[in-house]
Amino acid sequence: MPKFFVSEKQLKENTITITGNDVNHIKNVLRLRINDKIDICLKENNTTYICRIDDFLEKEVICKMQEKVLFSTEPKTYIHLFQGLPKADKMEYIIEKGTEVGISEITPVYMNRCISKLDKNKEKNKIERWNKIAEVAAKQSGRDFIPIVNNLINFNDIIEIVKDYDVVILAYEKEQDLKLKDVLKRCNNVKKVAIIVGTEGGIEELEVQYLKDKAKVQVITLGKRILRTETASIMMASNIIYELED
Repeated sequence: MPKFFVSEKQLKENTITITGNDVNHIKNVLRLRINDKIDICLKENNTTYICRIDDFLEKEVICKMQEKVLFSTEPKTYIHLFQGLPKADKMEYIIEKGTEVGISEITPVYMNRCISKLDKNKEKNKIERWNKIAEVAAKQSGRDFIPIVNNLINFNDIIEIVKDYDVVILAYEKEQDLKLKDVLKRCNNVKKVAIIVGTEGGIEELEVQYLKDKAKVQVITLGKRILRTETASIMMASNIIYELED
């Protein structure tokens, strides 16, 4: 069933009014009609309702709430990905696929080996685009929550952000002993996990040591093969959710 996100201000009693680009999508892409049903999720509380399309106006779709969806599609573990800034197309891929598998928050990070540099004058538009990609992917995958794509941060800023996380995991190609599954086996009642992945050129040894010194980072190997940065991010998130779900 198609899914859309709205704010609480679009809700009045048992009526939800859909506006913006979603109107065209419902009318002309999905070609839905009156009495067709859709899922609508309130952004403020992540609650989803099955709704019936009641009317089409020029710039609005009027829906009637039918019933509250009692189950959630959200993983029980909050995963925050700190992604070394890759080239633009790779970042978009990471956001899209990361949203699909269940990542909750993504923060792009400037690292020493970053090839890409964002123009400060264009950064706001880029972040807005990345958040839009997350929203579209959340709709497609039936999420109850739109992942947050934060502004770019410097590498050193990671330390302050991860201090309240239950587990912080860094993928590093030079690590040979500690595996992701070894870390996950020791995880009990974990609610928040931070994962750190380098950019295309990887993460420098000095950066790894800095994280080990300043934060309780567990440095892991992802196996014998070297993964692309966009592959490593999705692989880690998928395995964490698989292992830590009930």
